[in-house]
Amino acid sequence: MFITARRSADQLDLELQGEWHATQSAAIEAELDAIDFSGARRARLAAGNSRLDLSGAWLLRGFLERARKAGVEPSFEGAEPSTLSLIERTVSGEIPAPVSVSIGERLNAERAVGDIGRRAVRGWLSVLEGLGFGGRVSLALLRALGSLRRLRPTAIARHIFDTGITAIPIVSLVGFLISVILAYLGAEELGRFGANIFVVDLVTIGVLRELGVLLTAIIVAGRSGSAFAAEIGAMQLNEEVDALRAIGIDPIEALVVPRILALLIVMPLLTVAADLIGLAGGGLLCHALLDMSLLQYLNRVQGAIASTTFWVGIIKAPVFAGLIAGAGCACGMRVRGSSRELGRLTTLAVVVSIFSVIVADALFAVLFMKLDI
Repeated sequence: MFITARRSADQLDLELQGEWHATQSAAIEAELDAIDFSGARRARLAAGNSRLDLSGAWLLRGFLERARKAGVEPSFEGAEPSTLSLIERTVSGEIPAPVSVSIGERLNAERAVGDIGRRAVRGWLSVLEGLGFGGRVSLALLRALGSLRRLRPTAIARHIFDTGITAIPIVSLVGFLISVILAYLGAEELGRFGANIFVVDLVTIGVLRELGVLLTAIIVAGRSGSAFAAEIGAMQLNEEVDALRAIGIDPIEALVVPRILALLIVMPLLTVAADLIGLAGGGLLCHALLDMSLLQYLNRVQGAIASTTFWVGIIKAPVFAGLIAGAGCACGMRVRGSSRELGRLTTLAVVVSIFSVIVADALFAVLFMKLDI
């Protein structure tokens, strides 16, 4: 039942019901054709709780036209269905009046679009500049590999000391504290289910696969990435980089390549240190909270480690090192003009380094999941 009709004197009261959908077109049309207009002068329609799609509204429009031709004036009790109004406006070619926009609003809109365009262009130019910088570094590295003197082992050793050996205390402390926190939270939650033994699995896999290398990379980005940008940027301001070019030395080969090679060597070693300290911190908390002996902890660690668990974290380390060193050196080489620019690009180096590391870690997670590693 899609429509009910009641007659009173010369008025026809019609109430729409149900779902007027295209799938019910035949039944709706049959009910509309069965309505007799003889003796009626007015027809009052109530939409009620009915819902009309475009097909149902089109059938209702045809019914209303037939009523008018029969001398019956239809009207709606309340608002007519919105789909019927849409069809009427479309058929009549009615165009909505243009919305008036003030000059100030138009200028604001143009300024916003212009800002978006400038930001897009600057972003694209930054991408091109980064690709160009990576290409120059790759060429300089290939040239340096042909000669030990051009590799500058003294500079590499100094940067290994600055970025690696001096970073061991803070990396170890953070690795220890994070593993303790992870073990404490795991013991709190898993203890509710009597699964305390799986705290060891949580700490082992979490530290070796993710937390050890990721936290090390973030610390190195804050320490070494900013240091690379500040050192090279200060040399730019003091025109030392221009002096290197003037005497025929490639600044990329002299300043960038040793820093990148040093960080590529240091990052895996720092990751191993963070992993060992992290496992030690997890074992200490398991002994203190769960009364687990060291031998039991080590046996469980050995059982939790798969053949790829350790290497998953180590494989990420050189990639993170390249991203951190590249971002720091690239931002340092872009410094021009003032110490304010030096501070801005040093901050940018840290932000870009950490962002790149996290994105790369997410991509590694997807890759290892696809490879079932």
